[in-house]
Order: sequence, then C-alpha cells, then structure tokens
Amino acid sequence: MKHRSVVLLLIMAATVFGCQKSELTGFDSPAQVYFDFSDAQRDSLLFTFAYTPAKASDTVYLPVKLLGIRSEQSRSFVVKIDADSTTAVVGKHYKALEPSYEITANEGICYVPLILYNTDPLLEDASVRIKFYLEATSQLGVGLPPLSEGRLVFSSKLERPDWWGMWLGDYYSRVKHQFFLFVTGQTSMTTEGLDAPKNLYFVSLLNSFLNDPFKWIAKHPESGYTLTKNADGSYDFYNVSNPDKKVPYVLDSQAGRYFFMDENGLEVK
Repeated sequence: MKHRSVVLLLIMAATVFGCQKSELTGFDSPAQVYFDFSDAQRDSLLFTFAYTPAKASDTVYLPVKLLGIRSEQSRSFVVKIDADSTTAVVGKHYKALEPSYEITANEGICYVPLILYNTDPLLEDASVRIKFYLEATSQLGVGLPPLSEGRLVFSSKLERPDWWGMWLGDYYSRVKHQFFLFVTGQTSMTTEGLDAPKNLYFVSLLNSFLNDPFKWIAKHPESGYTLTKNADGSYDFYNVSNPDKKVPYVLDSQAGRYFFMDENGLEVK
C-alpha cells in the first residue's frame, strides 16, 4: 500500500510538471490576435439604420483580442477587406480602414472602428455586406483561422411590424414608419386592447405632425428636422445631420393642401 502511494505521488508530480511545462511553452509562443465575437455574431454582425434615420453615419467596433503575453510595447496588426466577398462600396457605404491598428502597451484587446454611412437611399431596399479579416504582421500573428475573419451586414430598411394594422390601418410605407419613430420616440406598440389609450395617443402625435409639420418643427427645434422650399413651391423635409435623405412635401393644387410623398410616389396618409 505504501509502495502504491509513492507511485501515485510520482505520477501526479509528473502530470503537474508536464502541465506547467506545456503552459510555459504556450506562453513562449508568438503572440497572436483574433476577433472576439460571440457565438451569435460569428456568422454575421447585423446593423441597421432603420431606427435612426437622421444619422448620416455610425460606428461598429470590432473587438480584436490578444492571444499571448501582454507587452510593455504597443504592437500593430492589420485588418483588411475581402473585396471579392464585399458588396458595400468604400467611401459610399463605409470609411476605408486604416493601414494598421495597435494593441497598446499592457493591454489585451483593441476595438477597431468600422464607420458606416447612411446616405445611400438604396439601403432602404436592400442590405450590403462587408467581409473583413486579420492579417499577420511582424509583431502579431494570426493563428486561429475561424476567428480571424468576420462579416457585417447592414441596411436602413424598415419592415411593416405586426402591430401596425391594428393602430395605423392598412396603409403602410417606410416614410410613414420613419415619421412614427421620431415623432413618438417609440420603436413599437403592443396589440393589447388595454393599451389602447396609450397607443392611440402615439397615433394622434403622428397625425398632428402629418397635418402641420411646420408646427411640429417649430415646437421641436432640437430634433434637427427642417422643411426647405424649392423653386417650384414644393418642400424637402430632412434632418440637417443627414441632408441627403429627403422626403418631398408637395402641393395638391386641387385640394389646396400639402402632403408628404412616400417611397412609392403616393401620399403619406
């Protein structure tokens, strides 16, 4: 029994020493970087401007993590775009990436800013994608192929929600949906009958805006929205932070009133 205990102790000591040696060997290997995405983000990062139509741009931060020992010196790595798998256009849909990025001294992670643009009206109808990947440098390697690349899919497309018909009727347009978002400050409504007073109040706010947008603008100068008159007597409605996205406000000469025109050339009602 005593002899068996000694053997077990020797085996345990050898195992611990082997683990320690393996760990030390791992720490001695060159430092590498990888994208620290969650499992849900691994297939594709998803982003939409649909609920912030006034924004001309926004930033998605790509987490790049260090695999290895932190250094007292900053070290650089490279993120590149896979042009063959990317449908977004640089300068039109996103800002070009920097030549390189750094994991600063004594840090283990860096957040790479990917700046997206919301000025292309086609984003209201279809999404675009950006495929990106890490490239090794003399200071940092890339040793985990599944974690060295990623994809971002984004648009500004709005879809008709299931609660729309209950409170706003059969007519739906993305323009009216956008109006609902910034006028009410809500992104959704319930379909519960007990919520009728609250939801009908939101509907009344939207209708008041449609009936007199000038009054709404005067009451909400902080919103950034404005109406600019054209030479033909029509107006352009837009947010000063994103002037490329305009909604026509035109005169119905027979009825003697103005109305907003939706993406299909119909009256927003």
